[in-house]
Amino acid sequence: MEFGIFLQGYNPAFRREGNPNAEHEALMNDMAYGIAADKAGFKYVWLSEHHFLDEYSHLSANDVMCGYLAHATERIHIGSGIFNPLPQVNHPAKVAERVAMLDHLSGGRFEFGTGRGAGSHEILGFLPGIEDMSQTKEIWEDVIREFPKMWLQDEYEGYDGRFWSLPPRRILPKPYGKGHPAMWYAAGSPPSYEMAARLGLGVLGFSIGDLEAAEKLTAKYKEAIGNAEPIGAFVNNNVLAVSTGFVATEKRAAIDRAVAARPSYLVSNVYRYHDTFPHPEGLPNWPELVPDINAEMVEFAADAGAMIVGDPDNALKAVKQFEAAGVDQLVLGLGPDTREGTLETIRLFGEHIIPKLDTEAEHRTTVFRRTAGA
Repeated sequence: MEFGIFLQGYNPAFRREGNPNAEHEALMNDMAYGIAADKAGFKYVWLSEHHFLDEYSHLSANDVMCGYLAHATERIHIGSGIFNPLPQVNHPAKVAERVAMLDHLSGGRFEFGTGRGAGSHEILGFLPGIEDMSQTKEIWEDVIREFPKMWLQDEYEGYDGRFWSLPPRRILPKPYGKGHPAMWYAAGSPPSYEMAARLGLGVLGFSIGDLEAAEKLTAKYKEAIGNAEPIGAFVNNNVLAVSTGFVATEKRAAIDRAVAARPSYLVSNVYRYHDTFPHPEGLPNWPELVPDINAEMVEFAADAGAMIVGDPDNALKAVKQFEAAGVDQLVLGLGPDTREGTLETIRLFGEHIIPKLDTEAEHRTTVFRRTAGA
């Protein structure tokens, strides 16, 4: 199993009180985490693209951040989690250009993840008047198959679709080296996992909340991937799951950090904006908040596989459960913890967990790209 981190520019209101530099600190901390993860042996860093989502995510221009990390890191793969390819948000030709450029700047370390936006607050900013949020799926489907053609055809043949069009043009630059970066899709519902598999796309499982969901959704994906008809140059057989991590040398210190981080406030913001997600029964609606958790609740969540909390031995045990569920890549969602605590979690993962579970020197997606067509 491989490992990554997820960055989103989390900037909650309770950190902004009396601190006019809170937003700047959040963004620069994320860059520090990416650099630290590279040194610790994590193989991937994923950066969100969100717009207008105050508190929840201030990382809007993630292509800029990807370029920063391409220069500041050496080995870690840098992924868009996501680039939004809907023509009303980002023109597909410009997305293709940015992906190829980042592939060059990183020396072939870029990963191309796509999706459709967080919910109505974000989507309606670019598609005012749209009545059915599910229409974004049709728009995404009208775009996604064209990217490999833009990269691999000397002169792109052009496209005249339902939602966008482009005459024949040379899309420049071309990706670095052979083929093109691995392609991923940010899946939410179970049918999305099967759809991604059929298209040969890896799954960014940002919606996986616990081990039970990881096992079920991974099984659906793996069952379908055998019949993939890839839209790109290769099948990216990959399921990524995200978990929250608080690791310290002593278990009690990790629990205390998890309580102080107020992860329930982040959960409140998830459902504040992701109104296309099913709303769990009993969960309050914004601006009412999910209650903060105490130490006992942290331990319960850790036992249920919803969080990774404790000393390195506790963390290793929890991570092995994701491995047993069939997950290919486990990603730590960072942001709620302090800078110091987050850097400790990254360091301890690199020292005690990654070497025991990720024994392959080459990135999984690099293998797929290198051996495509062999």
